[in-house]
Amino acid sequence: MVCNGQHSRHLRLPVAGVLLAMALLLSGCAASEDDPYSEGAVERLYTAALNLLQAEDFEEAALAFDEVERQHPYSIWATKAQLMAAYSYYQHNAYDDAVVAIDRFVALHPSNRDVPYAYYLKSLSYYEQISDVGRDQQMTRLALKSMQDLVTRFPQSKYARDAEIKIDLTRDHLAGKEMEIGRYYETQRRYLAAINRFKVVLEYYQTTTHVPEALHRLTESYQAIGLVDEARKTAAILGYNFPGNQWYTDSFEIVEGGEKEKPAATPEESKPWYWPF
Repeated sequence: MVCNGQHSRHLRLPVAGVLLAMALLLSGCAASEDDPYSEGAVERLYTAALNLLQAEDFEEAALAFDEVERQHPYSIWATKAQLMAAYSYYQHNAYDDAVVAIDRFVALHPSNRDVPYAYYLKSLSYYEQISDVGRDQQMTRLALKSMQDLVTRFPQSKYARDAEIKIDLTRDHLAGKEMEIGRYYETQRRYLAAINRFKVVLEYYQTTTHVPEALHRLTESYQAIGLVDEARKTAAILGYNFPGNQWYTDSFEIVEGGEKEKPAATPEESKPWYWPF
C-alpha cells in the first residue's frame, strides 16, 4: 500500500465478540460434552477460534470462525463469528474474502451495533490494496467509496475521523494518477488530452496537493498550442492562490518570457483557481 498515512495492522477486535467469549467462558456452562450442537460445544468452538486469532494464526482462525457459523447458524455465536472471520481474513491479507464476509454480515444484520466497524474494516480491506499511481486505481476508488459510505452513514462513529483522513489521502492519490497521465500526454505533445487530465484534477480534486502543478501544466499546455490568453489567465490564477509557489514562478517565466517584475493579476484573472473552465 503506497498511499501516505499509517494505521496499525493490529486493528481492534469488535468488542462484542470478545466480551461474549469471556462471559461464557466464566459462566461455566454445564452442557453435554457429547452433543456437538450444545451451548457448551459452540462455546468451546468459538473459544478455540479466538485462541487461534490471538496466536496470530489468522488463516486457521478464519476457518474456525466459519465453522462456528456452519455448525450453529442460528446462535448468537454465529453472528459474532461472521465478523470475527472477516477480521481474521483481513489480518491474513485475504482481503477479497474479508470483503465477502463483511458484506454478508451487513446484509444479515443491518442493525447490529458492530455495523460501523464492519464498514470500516471493509474500507481498510480496499485501502490496503492501493497501488502506486503507475498502476490501475480501482482499489483506490473502492476504498474512497467505502470510506465515504462510512462517514455518511455513521458520522458520529469512532471510525469516522480516521476514514475522513484516508478519504483525503485516497483523493490525493487519484489526483496523482490523473497528473501522471496528463504529464505523459504533454511529453507526447498531445496537449488537448493533457489539458483534459489537468482539468479533472482542478474540477474533482480541488483540495489535493496536486493543484499548483496542475495549474502550471495547464499553463504550459495552453502556451504550447498558442492559447496565450488562456495560459496567462491560468498562470494568474495560480499566482493569486499560491503566490509563493515554485510552480507559479515557472508559469510566470513561460507566459512573460522572463520579465523581471510579475504583473499584478487583473480582477478577471484573480478568480479563485477553481473557476469553471
